[in-house]
Amino acid sequence: MAASTSREPHDILGGQPPVSEELEKSGARLKNKGKGKETRGSQKKRSATGNPPTTTPSTSPGFEDDPLLNWVSLTDSHPSNSPPIFTKDGSYYFSLGGSSVKIFATSTGQLVSTLSSPSSSTDASQEALTSVVLNPQNVFQIITGSLDGSIRIWDYLDATLIRTLYIGQPIHHICAHDKHKDLVFVTASRQRKHDKKSSGDGAFFVLQVSLKPTDASAQSTSQKPSDITVIGKTKCPSGLAISPSGNWLVVTAAHKSYVANLLSIRSGFTKFIASDKLTCLAFHPLEDYFATGDVKGNIRLWYCLDESTNVKVAGLEKKTQTASFHWHAHSVSSIAFTSNGAYLLSGGEESVLVIWQLHSGKKEFVPRLGSPVQTISITKTLDGGEEYLLGLTDATFVFVSAATLKMSRSYARIKLVPSDNSTPSSKPVPLAVHPTSSTFILPSSHAASVQMYSLLSSKIVSELEVSPSNRVSRRDEKPIEPLRVERTVVSSSGGWMASIDARKPTEDFQGEVYMKIWRWERKTSSWSLNTRIDRPHGLHKVLDLSFNPCPQRNQESFLVTTGGDGTVKTWRLRSNRDKKEGTEEFWVSRSSLSFSNEIPSHVSWSPDGSLLAVSLGGYVSLYDALTNIHRTTFTSSKGSVAKASYFVGRGRFLVIQGIQDFAVWDIVTHSVRFTFTCSYPIYTVVPHPDNENFAVFTSAALERSRVHIFSPLTPKPSKTAYLPFMLQSVVWYSPKPSIPFSLAGITQDWRFVLVGEDVKAPEEEGKLAMGIKSRSPLQRRTLFQDIFGKSIFEQTPADPSSAAVLRESAGILDRTLFEVPAYLAPPVESLFDPFIMGFLRRSHESNIFLLPEEPTDEDMSMEVDDSNEPLPLSSRVLNVEAKEVSSLVSLFQLHSLQPRAPPKTPKPKVNGVVKVNGVHPIPSPTPLKTKPVIPPPSPDPTASPMVNGNRRKRKTASDYL
Repeated sequence: MAASTSREPHDILGGQPPVSEELEKSGARLKNKGKGKETRGSQKKRSATGNPPTTTPSTSPGFEDDPLLNWVSLTDSHPSNSPPIFTKDGSYYFSLGGSSVKIFATSTGQLVSTLSSPSSSTDASQEALTSVVLNPQNVFQIITGSLDGSIRIWDYLDATLIRTLYIGQPIHHICAHDKHKDLVFVTASRQRKHDKKSSGDGAFFVLQVSLKPTDASAQSTSQKPSDITVIGKTKCPSGLAISPSGNWLVVTAAHKSYVANLLSIRSGFTKFIASDKLTCLAFHPLEDYFATGDVKGNIRLWYCLDESTNVKVAGLEKKTQTASFHWHAHSVSSIAFTSNGAYLLSGGEESVLVIWQLHSGKKEFVPRLGSPVQTISITKTLDGGEEYLLGLTDATFVFVSAATLKMSRSYARIKLVPSDNSTPSSKPVPLAVHPTSSTFILPSSHAASVQMYSLLSSKIVSELEVSPSNRVSRRDEKPIEPLRVERTVVSSSGGWMASIDARKPTEDFQGEVYMKIWRWERKTSSWSLNTRIDRPHGLHKVLDLSFNPCPQRNQESFLVTTGGDGTVKTWRLRSNRDKKEGTEEFWVSRSSLSFSNEIPSHVSWSPDGSLLAVSLGGYVSLYDALTNIHRTTFTSSKGSVAKASYFVGRGRFLVIQGIQDFAVWDIVTHSVRFTFTCSYPIYTVVPHPDNENFAVFTSAALERSRVHIFSPLTPKPSKTAYLPFMLQSVVWYSPKPSIPFSLAGITQDWRFVLVGEDVKAPEEEGKLAMGIKSRSPLQRRTLFQDIFGKSIFEQTPADPSSAAVLRESAGILDRTLFEVPAYLAPPVESLFDPFIMGFLRRSHESNIFLLPEEPTDEDMSMEVDDSNEPLPLSSRVLNVEAKEVSSLVSLFQLHSLQPRAPPKTPKPKVNGVVKVNGVHPIPSPTPLKTKPVIPPPSPDPTASPMVNGNRRKRKTASDYL
């Protein structure tokens, strides 16, 4: 029979009854609920982790019959609030991302392995991991907690899931200590997914959970802990930690710190009041006191862990002595002590790391980290120093050296985090493709910056700050509205990029609009600002901008913009020659078209750059690009509003987009080819850059899209599919000429996705679960290795970064290592093995180790293998014959265990031959089976040499003077 949870009454502060029975009942309800069938129209709400919601298809006619269009997301889940943890040697660190644990190499930042939880729910947000700790009983294991109420134990060396325990309620924090074996402490909520009343006071519990399963569930996949003890009840917790001694458990929630003595766990919590809401918690590594941060930027040290804390009065709230530090203007997101306990690190919204010296209160800063600090972790380096790992809100990891207090390296992927709470439909999102560098230009974590992402390397190549601005406001003032990059467009040649950054007008200031044109520097592979134009359309917004496509040698480069002032402006490139500075190029205004009644909302170029189509209300006007002469006018379908127009079919056809329909015009015959009315509103049309196809995106349902692929020759779509999201921006890109349909876009929940046929995510090492034994120095050592050390055949460089020491290119060793001063070079003993192995050739196919040939004595008889193929190392080591082993043992006993024979007096020689009883020895035709002759001892090196039978006098230093 399974062991049940203790049901004895506990002395919980506040007079609350025990909740063990309630946890069991609610866990059973959650389990039974997962087995039942959901209603068809139920919608999954988005969780705080930022994972995409899972919704059911719309019941609109014909929508369910559409196939799902292939798509893949290139962005990770939003960064977790749980700080990354390191292995004991600091070679790897673990970071939570959704329902997976990602293992990164500390030295290179590369993804090594991914531990993914087995999916048991249709909603991925329910399985999001919330916390991770190292197993104190086994440093090669980690323990994770998730919102589905599961505690999982992983062996990260083998990338295997060892055990899964379910408590039935969402887990938010988890901690463990080696003093409490097979136990973990967690904070869990009793609130259910659709229970809105349970989010108030007292919805969270602190539990002591056993890692041993019950006897009844030991053999099942869904195991239950053998014991669950309720320690106390809190509000929404912001931190959970155990003291280094293992005697105290502290929970921070709202304005209180809850302290429990683990030696008398049934005493419950003692509450200590804080003046402001607490946001983070950290224990001193050597002493029994802890630190907290609050929403107003204050940091407090709490000295309240003593015997007087053990009170058994329910609901008692106390105050204690604290030490306070204050610098942050906003909430403190994370704090951490250094390993020696002398310094305290803190970070927050200011994007600054603050290092506090505890005994003096002095502080140092590491500013301009690029994004607000969310987590802080500390690790040891190979040389005995320390490094600080900062997790930023844009999913970037930054390493800061404790010796220099400078950023040593940073690792980032796509940083798509909305900087404000604006709705996607109210503001445009910049997105463009740069063909020269094969990168995507995407919005960054800050509204005034853009990032360049390479699909080939799956990395952020660079980040461009379009508008430098202050990213932090004062706490008591209104938040600063930053300049926001609204649009970016790249010329077809890849040499120019235009951007629009603007700021809304306020009561005190007018709105700002800037158009900046950037030049691509091929030498440095970066963008440099060439021209800035303030308010290109006055105080009105820039609605659209576009470069002319493929300018010929005799054609100029043009840039066209449309604004809310009712004008269409053309900008051209101008050159000035100077004898001293050379030729200078910049952009100036060329011409302007004014429309008094209509606002030009969209502009597009014909493929050859000779025509310009301007969308004006209910019609589209065509102009000559060089002379600005009006050529003709086309109307939209059924007199609706012409939102945009696009050239397709090599420029012969013009697609005019309406609200819910579109029309295809033949420019040559001035006739409508066909019209099409969609079942849902059209939010964008994307023409193919090479062929005549174009894609029409409609908002089919809430957070869903319906995609139609058309050709201008037929009114019937060649393909119709749906997507489980809507796109804020979308561009066409062609990774391969053979792929006819390939798009890239940014979804409404800020994910960067690839959409189309044969779409695959870029290959990234470590995306799947794999063992890291071959890479990790954390091998389980045997007793033989503890005595004699590791075998030379199994030794690998301890640091993965040592690969930089031995970089081989075409078989030539890179000797730049020796170009540094001697005091900066690494120790010689660490370079000998890599340096020698750099000159040895290795077979990558069979891993063969060839021994050098040695000269042998002619009288020595040996067996020779007729085969020329060398024996593999693994077979040579494992398949050693017993005869060879016995001969080695005999040789060892002969020379090490038997005493040496006394030296014999040399027999006289006659003509160089030794006579035995006056007779010359006759060589025997067969070798005698006798014991090997022990050689005479070597002569005394201090004795003088013999010359003609007389001992020569050894000369001293005085003989040479």
